[in-house]
Amino acid sequence: MSTRSSLRDASGLALFALVLSTAPLVQANDFSGTAALTSDYVWRGTSQSNEDPAVQAGFKVAGASGVYAQVWGSSVEFAPETRASTEFDLVAGWSGALSDAWALDVNLTHYVYPSATVDLDWTEANATVTLHERYWLQVGHSRDALASDTAGTYAQLGARWPLTDALRIEAAAGHYRLARDSGYDDYTHAQLGAVWTFASPVELRVTLHDTGSSAERAFPGLAGTRVEAALQASF
Repeated sequence: MSTRSSLRDASGLALFALVLSTAPLVQANDFSGTAALTSDYVWRGTSQSNEDPAVQAGFKVAGASGVYAQVWGSSVEFAPETRASTEFDLVAGWSGALSDAWALDVNLTHYVYPSATVDLDWTEANATVTLHERYWLQVGHSRDALASDTAGTYAQLGARWPLTDALRIEAAAGHYRLARDSGYDDYTHAQLGAVWTFASPVELRVTLHDTGSSAERAFPGLAGTRVEAALQASF
């Protein structure tokens, strides 16, 4: 077994153990989840489903202290030789208010591709600070970004503006800084979307994505300008 595979397995087991350790901290009313059908699974500006529709679902359990664990999954479609068809994100973290205006979320996310025949799993540390529940700054860092065995740092700045009780606009811009020997160039992306809660808790999201040319070179056919439409329900 390679050193990277050993480290990946160890980090995955450690995070899974951390997820399980939150169970005694929660109450029955601290469970929540989401389910979605999207026309294209777009992550940080690039398609993870080869521009095909994807089915997604997530489940979260949180305690009064702010500690939480989350599992989220999606169908994916990468290069045929990887045979990757599903992604699971195992998340353990803490979120809570810092003041009346500011909130913080910090977590570890382990990306798992159980059907892949090559090593695609990797782990990232994330922190998101939110102001008035409308503006946010997210920073993520990994020493194994995109399973490249090299470092990468991602930053995103975003905002949401409610137009009515049922309709809001969301916009965000992000930059992914990747190590030169990762095999990928740094790239920037932006997105602008509308979210319509037409039958609570069901939402319709329509998002316009765009990336810089370096993303199009690194992910040919999967980056650039695209529109994503999704139906999502929360429970």
